[in-house]
Amino acid sequence: MMSIYPWLTLVAIIWLQAVNGTNTTFPAYSSALKSRLGISQLNLNNLAVASDLGKVFGWCSGIALNHLPLWLVLIVGVAIGAFGYGVQFLFLTTKISTVEYWQAFLLCVISGKSICWINTVCYVAAMQKFPNKHGIVISLTTSYSGISAKVYIAMAEVILGKTNPNNKSIYLLQNSLVPLAVAIIVLPVLHDTKSVVGGEKKVGLSIMFFMAGLTGAYAILTTTAPEFITIKQRMPMAILLGMIMSTCLVPLLLKARFNIMSKNKVTTIHEVTKRTVEEAREDEEMEERKGREYGVWDLVRSLDFWLYFGVYGCGGTLGLVYANNLGQIAQSSGMSEAELVSISSSFGFFGKLGSALLSALASSRQKHVVSNTASLAMLMVPMAISFFLLLIPSKIFLLAGTAIIGMSTGAITSLAVSITSELFGFKHFAINHNLLVANIPIGSFLFGYIAARIYDSKGGEVHRVCNGSSCFHQTFLIWGFICAVGTVLSFVLYYRTSRSHKALDS
Repeated sequence: MMSIYPWLTLVAIIWLQAVNGTNTTFPAYSSALKSRLGISQLNLNNLAVASDLGKVFGWCSGIALNHLPLWLVLIVGVAIGAFGYGVQFLFLTTKISTVEYWQAFLLCVISGKSICWINTVCYVAAMQKFPNKHGIVISLTTSYSGISAKVYIAMAEVILGKTNPNNKSIYLLQNSLVPLAVAIIVLPVLHDTKSVVGGEKKVGLSIMFFMAGLTGAYAILTTTAPEFITIKQRMPMAILLGMIMSTCLVPLLLKARFNIMSKNKVTTIHEVTKRTVEEAREDEEMEERKGREYGVWDLVRSLDFWLYFGVYGCGGTLGLVYANNLGQIAQSSGMSEAELVSISSSFGFFGKLGSALLSALASSRQKHVVSNTASLAMLMVPMAISFFLLLIPSKIFLLAGTAIIGMSTGAITSLAVSITSELFGFKHFAINHNLLVANIPIGSFLFGYIAARIYDSKGGEVHRVCNGSSCFHQTFLIWGFICAVGTVLSFVLYYRTSRSHKALDS
């Protein structure tokens, strides 16, 4: 008998991930926040660091899951975000007259912490419902976080009825209320504990991947070629939101398909035995893939972890820092903030979705497939090259570089979930992975500090605004070399892990 609840949980995870990238909208309202606080680019960078600093405490969500149910951890996560972004919204709309800089810093820390809690719930729910396909499912669902910025921009345009709205506070209001509303809607689904079994798994995931591909393609089309969309102004964005919401129809279609096939087909003992053997084989392969289980102490003593930590910092984290600075990059280049953010977000979506295919290939038992660590190394190469392409003062190279960096960053951050469980085990995954992403605030501070210092030195003393290609030229050069170092580390990590896997196989 097929259960519809695991598939509803998958839909719930997709919806949560689609609205959980609240930090990706920071470039859309950062200039307005900078003006309201009257701060320099360096201090604005520190606020972006503060948002990432919340990830330092992400391990708390892993500990909480050892004692609390999933739904309660989710409520805590969205409540934290609602408070942090809500107060910022009230300040930006002058409902609160004064907020000191240290208070704004603390609010950003609180807001950033909520993302880790929601992510942890999504990852663990995917592992529970799809134990043998969790890497693919996590890559699929996290791909939707890649278009979070696009989703929030779409909602703002639907609500306000115009492109690139001047009222930037709308993004903070959405960051506060939308994740809370979605969490309340999906809360009942997270109570169920059944996992997916049977042949519906391949069919259901194939449909979900197809829908995700259509959604991402449409998001890119509305960003890069809006002139081809001839319908009313609000409709393109409303269609995007409808495509994401339509994923809830998949569980109903699967249930109807199962019922029809059950009525028209008499299941033989041979078919039941075959299905049981297939499920047993999947469980056996799952057990074989499990290596050593690393606790926190084992993790911090592992050279592979610190190599992995460095690669993620010089790759995924650096890409996120680049995204945080898109507001000022667009402003200095005379481009629309929403356009550049949308391109980064849309291509980040396909990067995350593509990592699902890489995870599927890596988890197969076929020979001559690319491992996850090899995929990580290959993703670092074009990302490093892109930073050097940005040195060319051209809108085309800026758009292309942003797209490649967005796609690589999306793939790396999504693939990292599978790599963490593959290298360091499943038992302490929630804590181990949150320790990895704790490097985001470190990298955000260091890499962002470089950009902010150079930007402020180029900008005026009064308005603190820099215009022209020179604003980020030195920054892109330095970031390019940092990413190149991460690329070298990624190949060292691949060499070490491939040797250990060969030793285990033999």
